[in-house]
Amino acid sequence: MDPNEKQLEKIGLLNEFIASYNLLKIYENNEKITFNSSTAAGQYFYALLSGMKDRERFMVAFLDRSNNVIEIKTMSEGTVGQTAVYPREILKYALACDCNAVILAHNHPGGSQNFSPEDKALTHRIVDIFHPLEIKVLDHIIVGGGNYSSMADRGSMPDYCKDPANYEPVALGAIPIAEKRNRFQNTR
Repeated sequence: MDPNEKQLEKIGLLNEFIASYNLLKIYENNEKITFNSSTAAGQYFYALLSGMKDRERFMVAFLDRSNNVIEIKTMSEGTVGQTAVYPREILKYALACDCNAVILAHNHPGGSQNFSPEDKALTHRIVDIFHPLEIKVLDHIIVGGGNYSSMADRGSMPDYCKDPANYEPVALGAIPIAEKRNRFQNTR
């Protein structure tokens, strides 16, 4: 028996409450939240995003020089399979809070902990935008399937400018129409 819409809404609220409780429990003795490792960032974002099974949510942690959190902001929410991310909005918040570094994070409601080509492209685009401004992109965390994955831990975090800054929106999880056609034609 599948839950109805009201039950799904209640489940979502309960998951958000549990995530908030887990965060409070982790940081109840600390006044400042500091990300001194990918494990600390991964556990934090896991607590926030692990309950999100009905839509993809993209978040950014804005950090000071000591990697203390200045602000954590949900930048976008989408559907089960994708969300649109606007690099310009991330840049606007980074400049407004005068941060020194950022950590990107989002969930995969389908459970995958692997970084999609779109995830990698977005990360590189954010590095391209922030590198000239001397704002470090420390990590990109994926939450899915009961755990999290860190791009920095996998050694695939870009640390240099590849292309000129591009501020166009990126749809995470979406497959371009041309690629869908090619896939369909190749299966015939």
